[in-house]
Amino acid sequence: MAKKLLAVLLAGAMTFSLAACGGSTGATQEAAPAPAAEEAAPAAEAAPAPAEEAAPPAEAAPAEEAAAPAAGGKVGVSMPTKDLQRWNQDGANMEKELKDAGYEVDLQYANNDVQTQLSQVENMISGGCSVLVIAAIEGSSLGEALDMAKEANIPVIAYDRLLMDSDAVSYYATFDNYKVGTVQGTYVKEKLDLDNAEGPFNIEFTAGDPGDNNAGFFFNGAYDVLKEYIDSGKLVVKSGQTKFEDVATPTWGTDVAQARAENILSSYYADGTDLDVWLCSNDSTAMGVENALAANYNGKYPIITGQDCDIENTKNMIAGKQSMSVFKDTRTLASQVVKMVGQILTGAEVDVNDTETYNNNVKVVPSFLCEPVFADASNYKEILIDSGYYTEDQLK
Repeated sequence: MAKKLLAVLLAGAMTFSLAACGGSTGATQEAAPAPAAEEAAPAAEAAPAPAEEAAPPAEAAPAEEAAAPAAGGKVGVSMPTKDLQRWNQDGANMEKELKDAGYEVDLQYANNDVQTQLSQVENMISGGCSVLVIAAIEGSSLGEALDMAKEANIPVIAYDRLLMDSDAVSYYATFDNYKVGTVQGTYVKEKLDLDNAEGPFNIEFTAGDPGDNNAGFFFNGAYDVLKEYIDSGKLVVKSGQTKFEDVATPTWGTDVAQARAENILSSYYADGTDLDVWLCSNDSTAMGVENALAANYNGKYPIITGQDCDIENTKNMIAGKQSMSVFKDTRTLASQVVKMVGQILTGAEVDVNDTETYNNNVKVVPSFLCEPVFADASNYKEILIDSGYYTEDQLK
Protein backbone atom coordinates (compact mmCIF):
# COMPACT_ATOMS: atom_id res chain seq x y z
CA MET A 1 0.00 0.00 0.00
CA ALA A 2 2.96 2.29 -0.45
CA LYS A 3 3.24 3.57 3.08
CA LYS A 4 5.85 6.09 2.06
CA LEU A 5 3.52 8.17 -0.11
CA LEU A 6 0.55 7.85 2.19
CA ALA A 7 2.62 8.93 5.16
CA VAL A 8 4.11 11.92 3.38
CA LEU A 9 1.08 13.15 1.50
CA LEU A 10 -1.43 12.43 4.24
CA ALA A 11 0.79 14.29 6.67
CA GLY A 12 0.72 17.20 4.26
CA ALA A 13 -3.03 16.96 3.97
CA MET A 14 -3.52 16.86 7.73
CA THR A 15 -1.46 19.98 8.24
CA PHE A 16 -2.80 21.75 5.20
CA SER A 17 -4.93 24.75 6.08
CA LEU A 18 -7.93 25.00 3.86
CA ALA A 19 -7.66 28.76 3.95
CA ALA A 20 -3.98 28.99 3.12
CA CYS A 21 -2.16 28.65 -0.18
CA GLY A 22 1.25 27.42 -1.24
CA GLY A 23 4.14 28.31 -3.51
CA SER A 24 5.25 27.59 -7.04
CA THR A 25 7.00 24.64 -8.59
CA GLY A 26 8.72 26.89 -11.09
CA ALA A 27 7.98 24.35 -13.86
CA THR A 28 7.28 25.38 -17.41
CA GLN A 29 4.80 23.91 -19.85
CA GLU A 30 5.53 22.32 -23.18
CA ALA A 31 3.72 23.86 -26.10
CA ALA A 32 0.15 22.58 -26.14
CA PRO A 33 -1.64 21.81 -29.40
CA ALA A 34 -4.15 24.12 -30.98
CA PRO A 35 -7.49 24.13 -29.16
CA ALA A 36 -10.30 22.01 -30.40
CA ALA A 37 -13.34 23.69 -31.88
CA GLU A 38 -15.99 24.48 -29.31
CA GLU A 39 -19.42 22.97 -29.68
CA ALA A 40 -22.37 25.29 -29.96
CA ALA A 41 -24.21 25.88 -26.73
CA PRO A 42 -27.44 27.53 -25.59
CA ALA A 43 -27.73 31.23 -24.94
CA ALA A 44 -26.26 32.82 -21.85
CA GLU A 45 -27.66 31.93 -18.49
CA ALA A 46 -27.83 34.13 -15.47
CA ALA A 47 -25.80 33.02 -12.48
CA PRO A 48 -27.61 30.08 -10.88
CA ALA A 49 -27.47 28.36 -7.57
CA PRO A 50 -25.17 25.33 -7.69
CA ALA A 51 -26.43 22.19 -9.41
CA GLU A 52 -28.93 20.17 -7.40
CA GLU A 53 -26.56 17.25 -6.98
CA ALA A 54 -23.81 19.53 -5.73
CA ALA A 55 -25.12 21.61 -2.87
CA PRO A 56 -22.75 24.46 -2.06
CA PRO A 57 -20.12 23.44 0.45
CA ALA A 58 -20.03 24.74 3.95
CA GLU A 59 -18.30 28.02 4.57
CA ALA A 60 -14.54 27.96 4.64
CA ALA A 61 -12.27 29.84 6.94
CA PRO A 62 -11.54 33.36 5.63
CA ALA A 63 -8.39 34.23 3.73
CA GLU A 64 -5.36 35.33 5.72
CA GLU A 65 -6.60 38.91 5.53
CA ALA A 66 -10.10 39.95 4.57
CA ALA A 67 -10.51 42.12 1.48
CA ALA A 68 -11.35 45.69 2.41
CA PRO A 69 -15.10 46.16 1.94
CA ALA A 70 -14.77 49.93 2.13
CA ALA A 71 -13.60 49.96 -1.49
CA GLY A 72 -17.03 48.90 -2.78
CA GLY A 73 -17.39 48.57 -6.52
CA LYS A 74 -18.80 46.07 -8.95
CA VAL A 75 -16.93 42.87 -9.78
CA GLY A 76 -17.60 40.81 -12.89
CA VAL A 77 -17.14 37.06 -12.51
CA SER A 78 -17.19 34.95 -15.68
CA MET A 79 -17.40 31.17 -15.25
CA PRO A 80 -17.19 28.75 -18.21
CA THR A 81 -20.09 26.36 -17.61
CA LYS A 82 -22.55 24.84 -15.16
CA ASP A 83 -21.98 21.38 -16.59
CA LEU A 84 -19.14 20.53 -14.19
CA GLN A 85 -19.78 20.53 -10.46
CA ARG A 86 -16.61 22.41 -9.59
CA TRP A 87 -17.56 25.54 -11.58
CA ASN A 88 -20.90 25.78 -9.77
CA GLN A 89 -19.01 25.67 -6.49
CA ASP A 90 -16.39 28.16 -7.68
CA GLY A 91 -19.05 30.63 -8.77
CA ALA A 92 -21.13 30.27 -5.61
CA ASN A 93 -18.08 30.65 -3.35
CA MET A 94 -16.83 33.67 -5.25
CA GLU A 95 -20.19 35.43 -5.29
CA LYS A 96 -20.78 34.88 -1.57
CA GLU A 97 -17.35 36.05 -0.48
CA LEU A 98 -17.39 39.12 -2.71
CA LYS A 99 -20.83 40.14 -1.48
CA ASP A 100 -19.78 39.53 2.12
CA ALA A 101 -16.82 41.82 1.47
CA GLY A 102 -19.13 44.61 0.30
CA TYR A 103 -18.99 44.30 -3.49
CA GLU A 104 -21.74 44.15 -6.07
CA VAL A 105 -21.29 41.00 -8.17
CA ASP A 106 -22.18 40.22 -11.77
CA LEU A 107 -21.74 36.43 -12.01
CA GLN A 108 -22.34 34.80 -15.39
CA TYR A 109 -21.97 31.25 -16.75
CA ALA A 110 -21.20 30.88 -20.45
CA ASN A 111 -22.53 27.38 -21.15
CA ASN A 112 -19.18 26.30 -22.62
CA ASP A 113 -19.75 28.62 -25.59
CA VAL A 114 -16.87 30.96 -26.43
CA GLN A 115 -18.99 33.63 -28.12
CA THR A 116 -21.37 33.66 -25.17
CA GLN A 117 -18.50 34.23 -22.77
CA LEU A 118 -17.05 36.95 -24.97
CA SER A 119 -20.40 38.76 -25.04
CA GLN A 120 -20.88 38.38 -21.28
CA VAL A 121 -17.45 39.83 -20.50
CA GLU A 122 -18.03 42.75 -22.87
CA ASN A 123 -21.34 43.44 -21.09
CA MET A 124 -19.55 43.38 -17.73
CA ILE A 125 -17.15 46.02 -19.03
CA SER A 126 -19.90 48.27 -20.39
CA GLY A 127 -21.95 47.58 -17.24
CA GLY A 128 -19.49 49.33 -14.96
CA CYS A 129 -17.44 46.52 -13.43
CA SER A 130 -14.28 47.74 -11.71
CA VAL A 131 -12.48 44.38 -11.78
CA LEU A 132 -12.99 41.27 -13.89
CA VAL A 133 -12.41 37.70 -12.71
CA ILE A 134 -12.44 35.31 -15.68
CA ALA A 135 -12.26 31.53 -15.88
CA ALA A 136 -11.96 31.12 -19.62
CA ILE A 137 -13.53 28.38 -21.70
CA GLU A 138 -10.60 28.64 -24.08
CA GLY A 139 -7.62 30.69 -23.00
CA SER A 140 -6.99 32.54 -26.28
CA SER A 141 -10.61 33.32 -27.14
CA LEU A 142 -11.27 36.57 -25.28
CA GLY A 143 -8.81 38.93 -26.95
CA GLU A 144 -11.43 41.49 -28.01
CA ALA A 145 -12.93 41.72 -24.55
CA LEU A 146 -9.52 41.93 -22.90
CA ASP A 147 -8.57 44.78 -25.23
CA MET A 148 -11.76 46.56 -24.15
CA ALA A 149 -10.88 46.02 -20.49
CA LYS A 150 -7.41 47.43 -21.00
CA GLU A 151 -8.79 50.47 -22.80
CA ALA A 152 -11.18 51.05 -19.88
CA ASN A 153 -8.38 50.54 -17.31
CA ILE A 154 -10.19 47.57 -15.78
CA PRO A 155 -7.83 45.06 -14.10
CA VAL A 156 -8.33 41.42 -15.04
CA ILE A 157 -7.67 38.40 -12.82
CA ALA A 158 -7.43 35.11 -14.72
CA TYR A 159 -9.12 32.52 -12.52
CA ASP A 160 -7.78 28.95 -12.51
CA ARG A 161 -7.19 29.00 -16.30
CA LEU A 162 -4.59 31.38 -17.71
CA LEU A 163 -5.82 33.91 -20.26
CA MET A 164 -3.46 33.66 -23.22
CA ASP A 165 -2.04 36.01 -25.84
CA SER A 166 -2.92 39.30 -24.13
CA ASP A 167 -1.06 41.93 -22.14
CA ALA A 168 -4.32 42.94 -20.47
CA VAL A 169 -4.12 40.13 -17.89
CA SER A 170 -3.16 41.72 -14.58
CA TYR A 171 -2.94 38.65 -12.31
CA TYR A 172 -3.50 34.92 -12.28
CA ALA A 173 -4.96 32.96 -9.35
CA THR A 174 -4.91 29.19 -9.51
CA PHE A 175 -3.61 26.06 -7.90
CA ASP A 176 -0.11 24.80 -8.53
CA ASN A 177 -1.06 22.99 -11.71
CA TYR A 178 2.24 21.26 -12.37
CA LYS A 179 2.17 19.96 -8.80
CA VAL A 180 -1.30 18.52 -9.39
CA GLY A 181 0.29 16.28 -11.99
CA THR A 182 3.28 15.42 -9.83
CA VAL A 183 0.94 14.37 -7.01
CA GLN A 184 -0.85 12.02 -9.41
CA GLY A 185 2.38 10.63 -10.85
CA THR A 186 3.92 10.16 -7.42
CA TYR A 187 0.80 8.36 -6.21
CA VAL A 188 1.18 5.87 -9.06
CA LYS A 189 4.91 5.53 -8.48
CA GLU A 190 4.45 4.70 -4.82
CA LYS A 191 1.41 2.47 -5.26
CA LEU A 192 3.29 0.31 -7.74
CA ASP A 193 6.56 0.61 -5.79
CA LEU A 194 8.28 1.34 -9.08
CA ASP A 195 11.72 1.78 -7.54
CA ASN A 196 11.66 -1.81 -6.24
CA ALA A 197 9.04 -3.82 -8.12
CA GLU A 198 10.16 -5.89 -11.09
CA GLY A 199 7.28 -5.03 -13.43
CA PRO A 200 6.50 -4.47 -16.18
CA PHE A 201 3.20 -2.67 -15.57
CA ASN A 202 0.77 -1.44 -18.21
CA ILE A 203 -0.35 2.19 -18.09
CA GLU A 204 -2.52 4.48 -20.22
CA PHE A 205 -2.99 8.25 -20.06
CA THR A 206 -6.00 10.54 -20.48
CA ALA A 207 -5.26 14.26 -20.38
CA GLY A 208 -7.49 17.34 -20.52
CA ASP A 209 -8.77 19.91 -22.97
CA PRO A 210 -6.06 21.20 -25.35
CA GLY A 211 -7.72 24.61 -25.18
CA ASP A 212 -7.14 24.80 -21.42
CA ASN A 213 -3.61 26.00 -20.62
CA ASN A 214 -3.70 24.06 -17.34
CA ALA A 215 -4.12 20.71 -19.09
CA GLY A 216 -0.53 20.66 -20.29
CA PHE A 217 0.77 21.41 -16.81
CA PHE A 218 -1.28 18.57 -15.31
CA PHE A 219 -0.09 16.08 -17.90
CA ASN A 220 3.54 17.18 -17.86
CA GLY A 221 3.69 17.05 -14.06
CA ALA A 222 2.52 13.44 -14.01
CA TYR A 223 4.51 12.33 -17.05
CA ASP A 224 7.74 13.84 -15.74
CA VAL A 225 7.47 11.66 -12.62
CA LEU A 226 6.85 8.49 -14.64
CA LYS A 227 8.99 9.08 -17.73
CA GLU A 228 12.09 7.28 -16.41
CA TYR A 229 10.05 4.13 -15.79
CA ILE A 230 8.49 4.32 -19.26
CA ASP A 231 11.93 4.79 -20.81
CA SER A 232 13.30 1.79 -18.89
CA GLY A 233 10.37 -0.44 -19.86
CA LYS A 234 9.07 -0.90 -16.33
CA LEU A 235 5.93 0.98 -17.38
CA VAL A 236 4.50 0.01 -20.77
CA VAL A 237 2.00 2.12 -22.72
CA LYS A 238 0.50 -0.54 -25.00
CA SER A 239 -1.43 2.01 -27.06
CA GLY A 240 1.80 3.93 -27.69
CA GLN A 241 -0.02 7.17 -26.90
CA THR A 242 2.31 9.21 -24.69
CA LYS A 243 2.16 12.70 -26.20
CA PHE A 244 -0.23 15.33 -24.89
CA GLU A 245 -1.87 15.83 -28.27
CA ASP A 246 -2.58 12.09 -28.50
CA VAL A 247 -4.18 11.76 -25.07
CA ALA A 248 -5.97 15.14 -24.80
CA THR A 249 -9.74 15.28 -24.22
CA PRO A 250 -11.61 18.21 -25.82
CA THR A 251 -13.91 20.02 -23.35
CA TRP A 252 -12.77 17.55 -20.64
CA GLY A 253 -15.79 15.55 -21.81
CA THR A 254 -16.69 12.34 -20.00
CA ASP A 255 -18.22 10.93 -23.20
CA VAL A 256 -15.10 11.82 -25.20
CA ALA A 257 -12.83 10.14 -22.64
CA GLN A 258 -15.10 7.10 -22.54
CA ALA A 259 -15.11 6.67 -26.32
CA ARG A 260 -11.32 6.83 -26.49
CA ALA A 261 -10.94 4.44 -23.54
CA GLU A 262 -13.31 1.93 -25.12
CA ASN A 263 -11.24 2.00 -28.31
CA ILE A 264 -7.99 1.44 -26.40
CA LEU A 265 -9.48 -1.39 -24.34
CA SER A 266 -10.85 -3.20 -27.38
CA SER A 267 -7.62 -2.71 -29.33
CA TYR A 268 -5.00 -3.59 -26.71
CA TYR A 269 -6.62 -5.31 -23.72
CA ALA A 270 -9.36 -7.50 -25.15
CA ASP A 271 -7.08 -10.56 -24.99
CA GLY A 272 -7.09 -10.55 -21.19
CA THR A 273 -3.97 -8.43 -20.73
CA ASP A 274 -4.10 -6.62 -17.41
CA LEU A 275 -4.13 -2.85 -17.27
CA ASP A 276 -2.37 -1.66 -14.12
CA VAL A 277 -2.86 2.12 -14.26
CA TRP A 278 -4.99 4.63 -16.10
CA LEU A 279 -3.70 8.09 -15.24
CA CYS A 280 -6.49 10.61 -15.79
CA SER A 281 -5.94 14.33 -15.35
CA ASN A 282 -9.31 15.08 -13.76
CA ASP A 283 -12.53 13.52 -12.50
CA SER A 284 -14.70 14.03 -15.58
CA THR A 285 -12.19 12.15 -17.75
CA ALA A 286 -11.70 9.55 -15.00
CA MET A 287 -15.45 8.97 -15.00
CA GLY A 288 -15.33 8.26 -18.74
CA VAL A 289 -12.55 5.73 -18.24
CA GLU A 290 -14.45 4.11 -15.36
CA ASN A 291 -17.55 3.81 -17.54
CA ALA A 292 -15.49 2.20 -20.29
CA LEU A 293 -13.87 -0.26 -17.88
CA ALA A 294 -17.27 -1.29 -16.52
CA ALA A 295 -18.50 -2.13 -20.02
CA ASN A 296 -15.40 -3.43 -21.77
CA TYR A 297 -12.82 -4.83 -19.37
CA ASN A 298 -12.54 -8.05 -17.37
CA GLY A 299 -8.97 -7.93 -16.12
CA LYS A 300 -7.46 -6.74 -12.85
CA TYR A 301 -8.91 -3.36 -11.93
CA PRO A 302 -6.35 -0.60 -12.46
CA ILE A 303 -5.21 2.35 -10.39
CA ILE A 304 -7.17 5.38 -11.62
CA THR A 305 -6.26 8.97 -10.79
CA GLY A 306 -8.43 12.08 -10.93
CA GLN A 307 -8.73 15.68 -9.83
CA ASP A 308 -11.41 17.87 -8.18
CA CYS A 309 -13.04 15.33 -5.83
CA ASP A 310 -16.39 15.59 -7.58
CA ILE A 311 -19.19 13.94 -5.65
CA GLU A 312 -19.70 10.97 -7.98
CA ASN A 313 -15.97 10.36 -8.24
CA THR A 314 -15.59 10.52 -4.48
CA LYS A 315 -18.33 7.90 -4.23
CA ASN A 316 -16.35 5.83 -6.71
CA MET A 317 -13.24 6.20 -4.54
CA ILE A 318 -15.17 4.90 -1.57
CA ALA A 319 -16.46 2.02 -3.71
CA GLY A 320 -12.97 1.16 -5.03
CA LYS A 321 -13.64 2.26 -8.62
CA GLN A 322 -11.22 5.21 -8.49
CA SER A 323 -7.99 5.28 -6.51
CA MET A 324 -7.48 8.97 -5.76
CA SER A 325 -8.40 12.50 -6.71
CA VAL A 326 -6.38 15.66 -6.25
CA PHE A 327 -8.33 18.03 -4.03
CA LYS A 328 -8.28 21.74 -4.84
CA ASP A 329 -10.37 23.53 -2.24
CA THR A 330 -12.16 26.16 -4.30
CA ARG A 331 -13.15 27.98 -1.10
CA THR A 332 -9.46 28.72 -0.61
CA LEU A 333 -9.07 30.00 -4.16
CA ALA A 334 -12.19 32.16 -3.91
CA SER A 335 -10.95 33.68 -0.65
CA GLN A 336 -7.61 34.51 -2.23
CA VAL A 337 -9.24 36.16 -5.24
CA VAL A 338 -11.52 38.25 -3.02
CA LYS A 339 -8.43 39.38 -1.15
CA MET A 340 -6.71 40.28 -4.44
CA VAL A 341 -9.78 42.21 -5.62
CA GLY A 342 -9.71 44.25 -2.40
CA GLN A 343 -6.00 44.93 -2.82
CA ILE A 344 -6.51 46.09 -6.39
CA LEU A 345 -9.39 48.43 -5.56
CA THR A 346 -7.64 49.97 -2.56
CA GLY A 347 -4.35 50.43 -4.36
CA ALA A 348 -2.54 48.02 -2.05
CA GLU A 349 0.21 45.65 -3.14
CA VAL A 350 -1.38 42.53 -4.60
CA ASP A 351 -0.26 39.20 -3.16
CA VAL A 352 1.56 36.94 -5.63
CA ASN A 353 3.95 34.07 -5.00
CA ASP A 354 5.07 33.22 -8.54
CA THR A 355 6.49 35.62 -11.11
CA GLU A 356 8.24 33.12 -13.39
CA THR A 357 6.06 30.20 -14.41
CA TYR A 358 2.99 31.39 -16.28
CA ASN A 359 3.85 32.99 -19.61
CA ASN A 360 0.75 33.68 -21.70
CA ASN A 361 2.81 34.22 -24.88
CA VAL A 362 2.86 37.98 -24.34
CA LYS A 363 3.94 38.39 -20.72
CA VAL A 364 4.72 36.44 -17.59
CA VAL A 365 1.59 36.97 -15.51
CA PRO A 366 2.12 37.53 -11.76
CA SER A 367 0.41 34.61 -10.09
CA PHE A 368 -0.80 33.28 -6.77
CA LEU A 369 -0.64 29.49 -6.60
CA CYS A 370 -2.63 27.59 -4.00
CA GLU A 371 -1.53 24.19 -2.77
CA PRO A 372 -3.29 20.96 -3.87
CA VAL A 373 -3.49 17.79 -1.76
CA PHE A 374 -4.73 14.32 -2.57
CA ALA A 375 -7.70 12.42 -1.22
CA ASP A 376 -8.35 8.68 -1.38
CA ALA A 377 -10.41 6.12 0.50
CA SER A 378 -8.08 6.34 3.49
CA ASN A 379 -8.34 10.08 4.14
CA TYR A 380 -11.39 11.49 2.32
CA LYS A 381 -13.32 11.91 5.58
CA GLU A 382 -10.66 14.19 7.05
CA ILE A 383 -10.06 16.10 3.81
CA LEU A 384 -13.63 16.45 2.54
CA ILE A 385 -16.12 15.86 5.37
CA ASP A 386 -14.34 17.13 8.48
CA SER A 387 -13.43 20.30 6.59
CA GLY A 388 -17.09 20.92 5.78
CA TYR A 389 -16.59 20.66 2.01
CA TYR A 390 -19.14 17.84 1.81
CA THR A 391 -21.58 16.28 4.23
CA GLU A 392 -21.69 12.53 4.76
CA ASP A 393 -25.15 12.43 3.23
CA GLN A 394 -23.82 13.89 -0.05
CA LEU A 395 -21.44 10.95 -0.39
CA LYS A 396 -23.95 8.16 0.26
